[in-house]
Amino acid sequence: MQPEGPTTVETAVIVAIDGPSGTGKSSTSKAVAAKLGLRYLDTGAQYRAITWWMLANGVDVEDPHAVATAAGKPAIVSGTDPNAPTITVDGQDASGPIRTQEVTSRVSAVSAVPEVRTLITELQRTIAAEAAGGIVVEGRDIGTTVLPDADIKIFLTASAEARAARRSGELKGKEATDLAATKEALIKRDAADSGRKTSPLAKADDAVEVDTTELTLDQVIECVVTLVEEKRAAK
Repeated sequence: MQPEGPTTVETAVIVAIDGPSGTGKSSTSKAVAAKLGLRYLDTGAQYRAITWWMLANGVDVEDPHAVATAAGKPAIVSGTDPNAPTITVDGQDASGPIRTQEVTSRVSAVSAVPEVRTLITELQRTIAAEAAGGIVVEGRDIGTTVLPDADIKIFLTASAEARAARRSGELKGKEATDLAATKEALIKRDAADSGRKTSPLAKADDAVEVDTTELTLDQVIECVVTLVEEKRAAK
């Protein structure tokens, strides 16, 4: 059973938080959702999950046709409790496996396939529509494609150096040893995500941009909470 959230019309709000990797999207989104009593959805985890499933099942993720053919096979379920978000694939907990470097290096190729984006986008819209009281949805195309009518759209940015340092700090062991390689990988993924034909990474015209380079996580959270509270109060 999902924990109850606010149910009054004046408090219900859909928040779209977009931006590239390493800007603090996940930490910020989860904290904002928890503080405001909203549900939470990490859309990137869904694309990682389908990528992990394809790798585990021998699908050639560099072959768009093969990816498109297999896209509808795995059953992906996202738990939306911001204090304990979950994701399963065919009933199996995938929260750990989807964070490997192998998945990270292949997810852009899989997520660029239109059939994959169509399926996952519909799943995301369904979850958002069913979230009593409202939800914080984070990703790369939420404000532009998935939820263009979101009550408030926020686009997080940061310098490549700051993002690489943060992402490297999230990795363990030998994966965290090469900051330059982490930065190069982030820039490469930015290019892939921004350049794809279907739902590219982009800032919505009506999104509020927040540069997190010089901000602490608490400062970013406070900024976003304030923006959401102002919007919710005005509804």
